[in-house]
Amino acid sequence: MTTLPAAKRRRLSPPVKNSSEDDSSSFASFADTEEDFGSSSGSQSSGKGRGFAVDQAESSASEASEDADLEKYNIDNATEDGRRESGQGESYEDEEERESHGPFAETAKPSARAETGESTKDTSVSAQNRRRKSTEAIGASYTGEVYKSNMFKMQVDELLGHMRPRRGKIEKHAEAMLHRLKTIIEQIPNCEPVSSLFQDKDYLNYRYFYKRAYYLACIAVGLKSATKDDIHIRFDYLNDNALQPIIVVQPTPVNQNESDTMRWRINIIPGAPEGVFPAEKLLPDRNCVRPAKSGDDVQIVEGLPPTPYYNATLRADTQATSYLQLLHGASTTCEAYKDACLLGRIWLRQRSLGSRRSQGGFGNFEWAAIMAVLLHGAIGTGAPLLSPGYSSYQLFKATLQILATRDMATRPLLVQANNISIPPSQGRPTLFDGARSHNILFKMSAWSYKLLRHEARTTLNMLGESLSDNFEAAFIVRVDNPLLRYDLIADIPEYGDDGHSSEVGRDERMYSVLPEGLGERVALITVSAPGRVPWDVCSHRADPEGLQKLRVQFIVNPDNVNRAVDHGPSAESKQEAAAFRKFWGEKAELRRFKDGSILESLVWSTGPQSLSVIEQIVSFLLERHFGKATSEATTFLGSGYARLLRGPQGLGQFQPLMEAFKTLEDDIRGMEGMPLTIRQISPSHPLLSYTSLGVPILSNKSIMKEPADVTLQFEGSGRWPDDLVAIQRTKIAFLLKLSSLFQDAGKGVTTRVGLENGNLDIFNQSFLDVVYDSGATFRIRIHHDREQILLDRRLKDKSLDPKSRETAAQALAAYKRDFVRKPAHVQALQKLCTRYLLLSPTIRLVKKWFSSHLLSAHFAPALIELLTVRTFAQPYPWQAPSSIMTGFLRTLFFVSRWDWRSDPWIVNLGGRLKAEDIATINTRFQAWRKIDPALNRIALFAASDIDLDGTTWTDGQPARVVAARMTALAKAAMLELDAQKELLDPASLFVSPLQDFDFVVHVSAEFSARGQKKTKSTPQYKNLQIQAGNDASLVGFSPVQSYVDEVQRLYGQAVLLFYDTESPSVIAGLWSPYTAKRAWKVNLAYSTVPSKNDTRSEEVDVDINKDGILAEIARLGGDLIDGTEVNRR
Repeated sequence: MTTLPAAKRRRLSPPVKNSSEDDSSSFASFADTEEDFGSSSGSQSSGKGRGFAVDQAESSASEASEDADLEKYNIDNATEDGRRESGQGESYEDEEERESHGPFAETAKPSARAETGESTKDTSVSAQNRRRKSTEAIGASYTGEVYKSNMFKMQVDELLGHMRPRRGKIEKHAEAMLHRLKTIIEQIPNCEPVSSLFQDKDYLNYRYFYKRAYYLACIAVGLKSATKDDIHIRFDYLNDNALQPIIVVQPTPVNQNESDTMRWRINIIPGAPEGVFPAEKLLPDRNCVRPAKSGDDVQIVEGLPPTPYYNATLRADTQATSYLQLLHGASTTCEAYKDACLLGRIWLRQRSLGSRRSQGGFGNFEWAAIMAVLLHGAIGTGAPLLSPGYSSYQLFKATLQILATRDMATRPLLVQANNISIPPSQGRPTLFDGARSHNILFKMSAWSYKLLRHEARTTLNMLGESLSDNFEAAFIVRVDNPLLRYDLIADIPEYGDDGHSSEVGRDERMYSVLPEGLGERVALITVSAPGRVPWDVCSHRADPEGLQKLRVQFIVNPDNVNRAVDHGPSAESKQEAAAFRKFWGEKAELRRFKDGSILESLVWSTGPQSLSVIEQIVSFLLERHFGKATSEATTFLGSGYARLLRGPQGLGQFQPLMEAFKTLEDDIRGMEGMPLTIRQISPSHPLLSYTSLGVPILSNKSIMKEPADVTLQFEGSGRWPDDLVAIQRTKIAFLLKLSSLFQDAGKGVTTRVGLENGNLDIFNQSFLDVVYDSGATFRIRIHHDREQILLDRRLKDKSLDPKSRETAAQALAAYKRDFVRKPAHVQALQKLCTRYLLLSPTIRLVKKWFSSHLLSAHFAPALIELLTVRTFAQPYPWQAPSSIMTGFLRTLFFVSRWDWRSDPWIVNLGGRLKAEDIATINTRFQAWRKIDPALNRIALFAASDIDLDGTTWTDGQPARVVAARMTALAKAAMLELDAQKELLDPASLFVSPLQDFDFVVHVSAEFSARGQKKTKSTPQYKNLQIQAGNDASLVGFSPVQSYVDEVQRLYGQAVLLFYDTESPSVIAGLWSPYTAKRAWKVNLAYSTVPSKNDTRSEEVDVDINKDGILAEIARLGGDLIDGTEVNRR
């Protein structure tokens, strides 16, 4: 026999004797992947002889030879589950050679190549021509009918090219071991199977499985005695199924140099010949585990519950060859089948879905088998659901469509099966393959099936999006980190195992209780336990530590998760009310509501110090149904992120200020004596879009120190001057008039007109602060649309000197930012925050992260808001976040992956983004990169459907080094999340390493929020306290910010400062690289000291005078500064 080296996880079979020999042998050992039997198309089979097959599989370390390829796509752990498509990527010289290594290699013409001679080459040429023409036709249909763009097709094709298996050193070592194991097993005396090994009733009461285990033990003993220390032999469970033990053979590297080439794994999996037990005896509605005294009593047997899991497990052991033939047939009749399997496997791996029960029970084999069955088998009297003419992407998408839209738990999918009875499944899915009388999805639980459908729906939605192909989200990004995937995690450490039934049903009771108790508060619940681990053949099975631990993971419904009162059945519904009280016990109580109804009810605490509502419910249910010890030992993960924000996280805390803004609008519109009619009054500040980090607390004892910006626009009038400077003077007059009208109204309002941009007369020059007795404070600026026309005209005036034109450009940018973009941005955020209830607290937490790392002074609040909104508006590969934790961590995830040097950040902020808008944004981005290749002015480019310019919030800042700092911190957070996972302390992500800076200036503790000086705790007269708290002259004043601005003005070319704008306790600094040692010259922009010249020339070198500058920085601060700490000189 010609042996073919295996590709990744490829099965290899030794030669099989004549098929007439032992054709009815009782045991045939079939190859299988770790996922399940026969998951690879085109794999070899041992036929029906007495031979065996083994499964070659390698660990993730074996990907060394392909690291460069996989790195291009950022696919983690690429070869662990994804490179198992036997026969793909193999270099067969002709079609006959490929046939000789398929499932029928041993039974069909084993010596064909030696006999065919030259005719084989002719066949090869024609076969290659057929394949090429077929591929070209499929490619044409791809682009014309399936893909949104040629780029998507190219990405898919390139991905498939990289992921097809290739032969390497690992495969060579594994192949040699396969032949060695074959020889050893054939020489084991007790492992010669005979046709009489099984009896007719061995399918009952675990008899088959006992014999299977004994047979496997004989093989293990023989292998152990015949091998040396160069291999490690252990037992394991196939797919975590305790009914299917297997032997695992792995090498033991002699030295470190061999470790990379010796990381493979061979599974030896026993199987039974097809037909050994009647298929009708193992149907899902039959019982095969019966009481000892039942005998053949039909009445007793018919009254026993069905055992579908047991039956399907036994049936699976007899169908290995049949499924290998099915998959090989699919790969022969459908050209794109193998590539569709690869796409499915990549998709599954990125979501940590696999055939092991601990991974959900749906893996590579299930994906390949479902496609093969639906390609060949009809549903009822109709045609097959999948067509052989589909492309690989069409097959992939059609399979997802079936998984997403067909609920196989309530409507079992029967393929080529008539008159089959499916018993109630309690949420477990059924896809019954009638030709092989087997439920392909028998390993799936109710919750893993819901998770699979959830992921399939999400992927279909992202692939159906019109604005983006979402290739990376579908195939590249790993979405399996539980803290990014779920909103809440409950670890239950003490939940006992109850014997055989626990292998199938140990989690069912937990799942039956929690969904009933949580109801519509949750969208998805999954229950998982650690998978089994292999154990040495010479020892008893050692369960891993924590095997009894259960992990329950929740995706919540944000609309209902924090509801404080649950309504049960009416008191008049006696039966339902009794069931409700039985389930909830003493927690249930009768309540009368305003509409007169009397209902069973549950009331939960919403206080700031208590557990969240969902945690209270889970804890109560665990205590009532599983014991107090279980409840007390349970730990929750996920709510710690919400606690990092002070106070409640909803929109209600902003409502008093929003009502005050409505009062301001009514007051202005109701004023008589205004020179012009009011057109619009627009909010222009994060305080009015629910997104400010600091929550506005209104009190008549203290006014808001940070005013909320408001834009006031009058109706058009010819009385406005046509000169920019005169317009600014007119604005001042209008604000003075508005101030006097407020004072005349006598409503307890304090007003104050302020000036800004005093040295730039064409910029906005004035504002009006309005302070209400409630403490609400607003800063009004007037918007006049004629300014834009005049600034555009000034900018195009070639008679102006360059400096004047640059000033006009800056004024135009400031006008668009403050009077056009800001109001539109704030209004869009108001709508989004009411649509996504978790958006507001998530933005606030992301702002806290920027502030904690001293970056907030360099990032406009609107830019941080755009970074966060994308997580909700364009959430793929997940759905929109439904908790603060997932919103925050996913935002950091997206930021860490953003290559801002090469890609713009595009957000569908207003919901009106079009394809042509994206094209415009990309054109502008490319233009800026050509104009400013060094990124000195525009480092980040962030655009939206209401701001196609992309530079409104990033013009001039952040600097390139600050943007790189943001990315580095986000990546560090993600690395920490991957390393620590559930052990990660949320607060640790908000600790900034000050040692990264060159020096740190410590701000005096007397200055608190926004850098304003704290009031002394010494007793004062009450009226003086109130007067100090209501000093309108302090509105908008921050001494720390003024100090930093002054230092940057004086030493901006030498230092770059970082501080927390919300609570500035330190000011950190970096020395500019342009201040390195250099030759002396006049008019240097910073203080210097002479330095020794290394070349001993007569020229004098100078160094920046760091000590002098730091001393001057401390002197400028005065009482504001406590001291200066130098990390590097």
